[in-house]
Formats: sequence, C-alpha cells, structure tokens
Amino acid sequence: MEDLTDRRTVVVTGASSGIGLAAAVDLAGRGDRVVLVGRDPARLRDAGERVRDSSGEQPELFRADFAVLDDVRRLAERLRATCDRIDVLANNAGGISFRPVTTVDGFELSIQANHLAPFLLSHLLRDRIGRLVVTASGAHRSGVLDPDDLNATLRDYRPYRAYGTSKQANILFAAEAARRWPELPTYSFHPGVVRTRFASDNRLIAFGLRALPFRSPERGAETLVWLANQDPSRLTSGGYYRDRKRRRPLSKAADPALAARLWTASAKAVGIDG
Repeated sequence: MEDLTDRRTVVVTGASSGIGLAAAVDLAGRGDRVVLVGRDPARLRDAGERVRDSSGEQPELFRADFAVLDDVRRLAERLRATCDRIDVLANNAGGISFRPVTTVDGFELSIQANHLAPFLLSHLLRDRIGRLVVTASGAHRSGVLDPDDLNATLRDYRPYRAYGTSKQANILFAAEAARRWPELPTYSFHPGVVRTRFASDNRLIAFGLRALPFRSPERGAETLVWLANQDPSRLTSGGYYRDRKRRRPLSKAADPALAARLWTASAKAVGIDG
C-alpha cells in the first residue's frame, strides 16, 4: 500500500480554470494532494475531472465565492476540518470587473475578491499553512492604493486601475506577511499575460486582448509551481517573482509603511485582530 504520510497538501484557489487549474494539474502530477477551490460548481467539477484524468486521483473540491466574506469564513472552517496541515496555500483566485460593483460586504469587488478575501483566508488558516504563494501581477503599476479608503476606486471607476490596485495590495500583503509571520515563507509573483477566462465577460476587451503576446496557462503557472517546490533557503520570503527570478516591483508596491497601513486597514475591514 502506498505511504501517503509524506505527501504534501496544496490548496489552490481560483482552480476552476487558467493558472490555478494548470498549477493543480502539475502539482497533482508530482504526487501532491491537491484541493481545488472555485466559485462556479460546474467548472469546478470539470477542473476536478481534468486533475483526476491527468494524475489518476480525484482531488477534493470546495466551492467559495470570494465576493462574499462569509463564504471565505465557511471555506476556512471546511478546510480546517479536512486538512490537518496545508503545506502550500496558493492564493490565486482573482479577476477584473469592467463595471463598478460593491459586494454584499460593502467593498469594491476587485479589492475584496483579489485581496481582502485571500487576506482573510490566510489569517484563518495561518496555523495550518507551511508556505504561502500569492498570484500578483505586473498590473500593480496602475495601482492607486489608499489604505484609508479601500473603496476609492469606485469613484470615477476604471477597471484596470481597480484591478491594478488589488494587485498592488497582493504584493504589499506578501511582503508584510513575511515581516509579521517570519516562520511562514511567503511569496508573490507575476504570471505574465496569460490566455485564460480573464476578461471573458467583456467581448470588446477580450477581442482587443487577442493582439497581446499571451502565454498558455501552463506557462503562466510555472512560477507558482516553482515557488511551491523550491527550498525556502533559495528564495526570499516576501519577495516578488517573475519567470522564476526575483524582481523589484514598483516603489508603490515595495513601501513597508504602506504595507503596514494596508495590513491594519485590511484586518479592520474583514473583522479580525491584525
């Protein structure tokens, strides 16, 4: 009988398609026990079948909508009940909204789904996590983060500014987590411009994006998988990576004072002790 005691457990959010699914397939193929988290039940089931077909093992599936913070809290409870340890938590879920949307929790959709929800999930699972990997983006260059007003982008709404702000927050969160949780290796990364379902709900934008030099989801997932597997002694906790190399984000995503303010504001926003 196969000894499963040394197998890693890897939780991947946003695993229904794109980078998350590609990473889950790769990690499962390496022998990891993968847990897929997604919003859409049908696509989540399809993703589970793809992982099973490629690895020979059915992954565990958990549905959660990161636009609803109570969903995140329920997800954390279910993961805690299922996983004694989470060797890697890949905070990969995210997206862009092409119109201003306020969630049921009162926050602009991008900042909640892309930052506040994974921030909350990471806190609720912190004592179980062995490594934290955050999918950020070079789009942080368009961020205009103001920790004193997490809904600032709702005014004069611009989709890429809101999205970039949430990605700026991802990088700042990973860096601040490394400072506050030194025992927990934490990394953020830019996957490149990846051909996924991203922007698929806006036909005009999706058509315009076709001219860009897209990467495949598998190529986009390479750095995520690499960060999940590298010896931490060869990496810099809190670092921002692209193409398996450490990079310097723009100064607005590398300001420790701004990161600390964001942490405090985020903890207050999701109702936890930061």
